[in-house]
Amino acid sequence: MVNMKDYEKVTDSEISQALDDAVTQVETDLEDFTYKFKINGTTDNFYAPSDNISWTSGFWTGQIWMAYEVTGDEKYRKAAEIQVDSFLHRIENKIETNNHDMGFLYSLSCVAAYKLIGNENAKKAAILAADNLISRYREDGKFIQAWGNIGADDNYRLIIDCLLNLPLLYWTSDVTGDDKYAKIAKQHIDTSLKVIMRDDCSTYHTYYFEKDTGKPLYGETRQGYSNDSAWSRGQAWGIYGTALSYMYTKNPDYIEKFYKITDFFIEHLPEDLVPYWDFKFTDGSEEPKDSSAAAIAVCGMLEMSKYLDEEKASYYKDIALKILKSLIDNYAVNDNKLSNGQLLHGVYARKSPYNPCRNRNVDECNTWGDYYYMEALIRLSKDWKLYW
Repeated sequence: MVNMKDYEKVTDSEISQALDDAVTQVETDLEDFTYKFKINGTTDNFYAPSDNISWTSGFWTGQIWMAYEVTGDEKYRKAAEIQVDSFLHRIENKIETNNHDMGFLYSLSCVAAYKLIGNENAKKAAILAADNLISRYREDGKFIQAWGNIGADDNYRLIIDCLLNLPLLYWTSDVTGDDKYAKIAKQHIDTSLKVIMRDDCSTYHTYYFEKDTGKPLYGETRQGYSNDSAWSRGQAWGIYGTALSYMYTKNPDYIEKFYKITDFFIEHLPEDLVPYWDFKFTDGSEEPKDSSAAAIAVCGMLEMSKYLDEEKASYYKDIALKILKSLIDNYAVNDNKLSNGQLLHGVYARKSPYNPCRNRNVDECNTWGDYYYMEALIRLSKDWKLYW
């Protein structure tokens, strides 16, 4: 375990410069990525254009909205609204929507657009996405099914990532006055937190239930190293997911779970404070880092620190600022000749002897890492109102 006292926190001037660099990168990328989206991850550190078909499309639109907030420049608003129209088309025509990723897609694109500028098409699209998400709710088990056809025997499971999709449901209850969305969100996180944490406070990636009875069966991995290891991005989803659900519900149990999940993450960080793709690996390993896990965890710690007592808030915020400094110093893109992303050295999926993955975008930028890095910076630069 590293000694956090040995590390410096990022300064205001470093944050300001990093955010300027991030906005400049968004500006440069608009030419290629206004009518197209960034594909999930880079190849040789550069994104190729893609149609709006991936679970990751919203992360790029979210960056455009943040650039608009920082600068007030209408070119960002216009580009983001073009993408909002694409999201409305996607949900109305059910294009690649047979999954639980509606929050990742619609919170950062359409909820953001409605909150920032009152775009009614965005509101419509986000509510339709919430309807799609709750259609995956399984009463037997009280969870939202992640993948596959609804009720499929081989996919009767939840995954920890879905904690970040729940804010779309809380928001939809707020704007429609219909509490069915929030009720499902609460049932899903409560079920998740009962089964997804191991005794040592590491987390499973996925957890299966028995169809028809809802009986919890077993946890396993899809993208971690093995069924008994801790996938670092999954642990980070747990950090931020508990913070966001606490923001909406003020359920004190989520704070206690946040402490346990976050402390495991912190206690297993390597020397530069950015985890390897799985916590099975540490300093000296030749395995790749996943910078996106660090960026997600920073956002989660910054969010939850708003609601903690002064001592705890200071503790987690200080650690977040130290991790962010490492990201800025060692992982951030500050020259668009090197990459059209924001954050280097991420991992989409890494093959192991014990998971079903193929290697995808290993040691590359990925859109969610870029987004959460930029969100961490904007959080520390203004009184930022979340898109979540």
